[in-house]
Amino acid sequence: MWCKQFAGALLLLVATSQYVQSQQPSKVLCYYDAANFLIEGLGKVSLADIDAALPFCTHLVYGYAGIDVETNKAVSRQPNLDLDTGKGNYRTVTQLKSKYPSLKVLLGLGGYKFSEPSIKYLTLLESGAARITFINSVYSLLKTYGFDGVDLEWQFPMNKPKKVRSTLGGVWHGFKKVFSGDSVLDEKSEEHREEFTALLRELKNAFRSDGYQLGITVLPHVNSSVFMDIPAIINYLDFVNIAAYDQQTPTRNKKEADHAAPLYELSDRVPGNNVDGQVRLWLTNNAPASKLIVSIPTFGRGWKMNGDSGITGVPPLPADGPSNPGPQTQTEGFYSWAEVCAMLPNPSNTALKGADAPLRKVGDPTKRFGSYAFRLPDSSGEHGVWVSYEDPDTAGNKAGYVKAKNLGGIAINDLSYDDFRGSCAGEKFPILRAAKYRL
Repeated sequence: MWCKQFAGALLLLVATSQYVQSQQPSKVLCYYDAANFLIEGLGKVSLADIDAALPFCTHLVYGYAGIDVETNKAVSRQPNLDLDTGKGNYRTVTQLKSKYPSLKVLLGLGGYKFSEPSIKYLTLLESGAARITFINSVYSLLKTYGFDGVDLEWQFPMNKPKKVRSTLGGVWHGFKKVFSGDSVLDEKSEEHREEFTALLRELKNAFRSDGYQLGITVLPHVNSSVFMDIPAIINYLDFVNIAAYDQQTPTRNKKEADHAAPLYELSDRVPGNNVDGQVRLWLTNNAPASKLIVSIPTFGRGWKMNGDSGITGVPPLPADGPSNPGPQTQTEGFYSWAEVCAMLPNPSNTALKGADAPLRKVGDPTKRFGSYAFRLPDSSGEHGVWVSYEDPDTAGNKAGYVKAKNLGGIAINDLSYDDFRGSCAGEKFPILRAAKYRL
């Protein structure tokens, strides 16, 4: 009799534990790249500009620190902006906790947009003394300025760009790759995998007495199964931010436009290049769902259309490199949500022609792949553009996916590229809001 009672109590305890875990509040990691403050013009974004977003965020990640290749220390990339000897943003950003007591402010280290040589991130791993120097410098930054932890965006070598193939072509290429060795990105990947585990273990030990949080962001095109021993590292981490965006970009894939951040896998695409594929990789390697964060981009990627692009706009389609820069981001093939919104049909552009003519929007009724918009080239072959982008609806779909899978939460990357002025629909940070509401 007592055995049955014990078994029943055990089942109740397990069920209660699972229920409590599923009821944990979702994290909303909000990323802010302070380098956007240094941009002149419409792209300039200050800490004051992101204040309206913070009530929706559980964490603010202030980026990005880097690694001094000579000393192996973590350092500010823009000391005149961040340090007390300059504008003092490190101090200012952590003092936001007095206004928002539940907000955790983390230091972002590494980053994706800088495209630094990954070699210095690898050589640091190889030396125990270098790792200790790095850890001590990270700890010093957190302690000195009052950060609550660090988000490591470690720059491992990225996979090479791949062209979309037919099913038969993809099978043959996969067969060929096994024997040709062209997939080898790092001859010492197994060594670096073990050393990255050691780095995270050592960081966690250094942080334990102060309760600092430790998270990582898996950057686009970094193969987690090669460089990360997921079962070994997961217990050292408070969260894993999966940056499953920029699967296709006009700088990596100049001649082929396609969805940049699909939620699910499309047919005849590179396996795993989607949110669900990346999430399942971590789940199948025993990562708790509650630690997994899905990153939602607030930007779009644009290509030039030409005579070979066809007239339907259906991806994938031939393209001719990055499209022209927008007025805010000032970067070829890269648009903030506010810039994309201004290119979609609205009362101010419906009668315009040429480079100012509106794009035709194509939504995603399946809620699986994302939205895109395009404008066909004119008779002279000019002004054609195709853009894959995130909008409030698709961001909400991804947040809905996170909720359905009982994942740990979402990350908004970057607050600077959401509509922080409210110029599109009158509401500031619409992508953040839409995603948060779906959680």
